[in-house]
Amino acid sequence: MPQRTVLVCGASGFIGQEVVRTLTARGHRVLHGVRDPAAWQRDHPDAKAVAVDFSIPRSPAQWVSLLRGVEVVVNAVGLFRETPSQRFADVHARNPCALFEACSRIGVRRVVQISALGADEDADTAFHLSKRMADDCLLALPLEGVVLLPSLVFAPGGASTAMLISLACAPLVPLPAGGEQLIQPVHRQDLVDAVVELVEMAEPPPRRVPVVGPSAITLRAYLDALRSGLGLARALWLPLPRAVMNGVARLAGHSQRALLDEDSWRMLQRGNTASPATLTALLGRPPVGAARFTASLSDGDRAALRFQAVMAWSAPLWRASLTVLWFISGIVSLGLYPVEASLAMLHRVGVPPSLAPWALYGAALLDMALGVLTLLWPRRRLWLAQMALIVGYTLLITIGLPEQWLHPFAPIVKNLPVLAMLITLHTLEARP
Repeated sequence: MPQRTVLVCGASGFIGQEVVRTLTARGHRVLHGVRDPAAWQRDHPDAKAVAVDFSIPRSPAQWVSLLRGVEVVVNAVGLFRETPSQRFADVHARNPCALFEACSRIGVRRVVQISALGADEDADTAFHLSKRMADDCLLALPLEGVVLLPSLVFAPGGASTAMLISLACAPLVPLPAGGEQLIQPVHRQDLVDAVVELVEMAEPPPRRVPVVGPSAITLRAYLDALRSGLGLARALWLPLPRAVMNGVARLAGHSQRALLDEDSWRMLQRGNTASPATLTALLGRPPVGAARFTASLSDGDRAALRFQAVMAWSAPLWRASLTVLWFISGIVSLGLYPVEASLAMLHRVGVPPSLAPWALYGAALLDMALGVLTLLWPRRRLWLAQMALIVGYTLLITIGLPEQWLHPFAPIVKNLPVLAMLITLHTLEARP
């Protein structure tokens, strides 16, 4: 097998990293195309990192110097949601097209473009249309261009996989419009193996390769396979009507962090299937089916994936429950609970009568403010403040109202699980 010099654009991504690792292990000289080469080089001292940032416009002439000596280019750059600094038109279309034109000018032998299933003549979303534009640019050039068209990719660490696994692991598994949409998920390793085959192939490659699993399945069947593969009991399903999903997609689209928006919901409803014949011929074997996606994982990796998935939905649930807790605590203290009884308890814990109303209403407003902040501003400092307040409340009540520890409804004992929730949220929250 001849060794080749390969530029992998998007080498830091969840697909690009595996492509780089596999090509390097097979003896190829790999250039890691990343947005910040200096930072990547610090973390990967053995890598040869080069600047590839598709959000910054570059002409074909500006790409030429980077391509000298390169035999194969793999474009694994992808963007599922636009941001103010990264637009589909730049990241998926204009800059890749300029790169492909430069490849043609300088004599790069082959270009492998990782596109997306659905980037075809029926495409109607900005994501698919921008991918298709780059695909068409590549296939119109006089070089060996090949377009890979993956369906949903199962890749631990990938954002879409994390979202689907978290849905699959929920106590009630939501099913958008009944979950009858047809998809054909593919394992990341099959996609990576296809890229490696195309890099090493001596003969001219096929022009378009749908990268899909062995057969089409419904979204419900896929979620069930993920849940079963992680060792969870049979799911309880929660069908969500199409009208509800339309509203959820509109609302979720306002968050840059959400993968769901109106376009992604439209793509899911369209379906995502193709024949696996070309991929099977390329790999020399059938692709792995969804039922076996987690089979290659160790027990520890499966447990870690399950934990991450559960935390993905339980942490927001905890935040919601804390929001309700603080709001109800504040509202009750403002007058739903007899004010005279509240003032009497404050007196017993040592608050002077002249200050008791201020303490009561101030604490109630503070509780309600914490409810607002829990909903809108989840931060490590907020969890610390809530822990300190609960510990303070608990100490005052222990000293002044010790009988509350023996109350049949255990109002003070319940502070312990609340503290455990806050400690967990504080630990999980990323540092600013």
